[in-house]
Amino acid sequence: MVENRLSNFWKGQKILITGGAGFLGTHVVDNLIHTRNVLESQIIIPNSKTCDLRIWSNCQKAVEDMDIIIHLAARVGGIGFNQKYPGTLFFDNILMGTQLMEAARQAKVDKFVQLGTVCAYPKFTPTPFKEEDLWNGYPEETNAPYGVAKKALLVMAQAYRQQYSMNAIYLLPVNLYGPGDNFNPESSHVIPAIIRKFIEAIQRDEKQVSIWGTGNASREFLYVADAAEGILAATEKYNKPAPVNLGAGKEITIKQLVDLVAKLTGFKGRVIWDTSKPDGQPRRVLDTNRAKTEFGFEAKTDFTEGLQKTIEWYRKQSNKVKS
Repeated sequence: MVENRLSNFWKGQKILITGGAGFLGTHVVDNLIHTRNVLESQIIIPNSKTCDLRIWSNCQKAVEDMDIIIHLAARVGGIGFNQKYPGTLFFDNILMGTQLMEAARQAKVDKFVQLGTVCAYPKFTPTPFKEEDLWNGYPEETNAPYGVAKKALLVMAQAYRQQYSMNAIYLLPVNLYGPGDNFNPESSHVIPAIIRKFIEAIQRDEKQVSIWGTGNASREFLYVADAAEGILAATEKYNKPAPVNLGAGKEITIKQLVDLVAKLTGFKGRVIWDTSKPDGQPRRVLDTNRAKTEFGFEAKTDFTEGLQKTIEWYRKQSNKVKS
């Protein structure tokens, strides 16, 4: 029965997935094809080099004849990247999102799925973060331009639903991790950054590694394949204006995370905490009840197991580079 329901929803639908060749996008596409039996011919993935969504005419062309748009394309990075390029992160993300949604409205697309970010939440949101707390303060300063740009797209989705009856939904994923993540030191998030540091230290026989901050801040992490499942479950079943958190509902401090990654990678050296660098948001963990109630989503991947898979993937990639 489940297979029939899924295939009936997606049957004959033309699906545009922006960012479909990226970290999250590849897992969404893989889920559609291998779990939901969607034909590859139904899925359109715009090439970021030839289809720059900051250009209005490209957005118009991209949405032609589409039934569903899942907007994953974004300019993202860790704390250092956010501090270095706040203007770029604000401009690129708000421009891509607003133009694509307006183009979708004009083309009368059936459904628009907008991905937000946990960075949109206020700096001192009570934990676990509830969707109702989204507007109760300004985001943490290191990622505020990115967070505000993404939050503006929630307002747009709700406004377009109210004025034009556009079926636009908004999802708030927590920090993602997993195979295929961005391990570039300039723009990576915390998990790939730590994994790379420890593995390179082992390869170079270095006895210590420097990590940003105090280690006291906490984070929640969602395995990328689970995130893909949540996005597609929402696409199928959720049709309301309120934003929805996507997370695992579990919190870990950065120090605990570093200790766990050190154990899993086999790094036995010393960790130096660079307290001149910012911690970012003090705590971060989501209330995930709305996703469970509205479309039955719960994260399935054990965190340690997910980390092991991510470490194994990166080791294979780094070995390919060396050979």
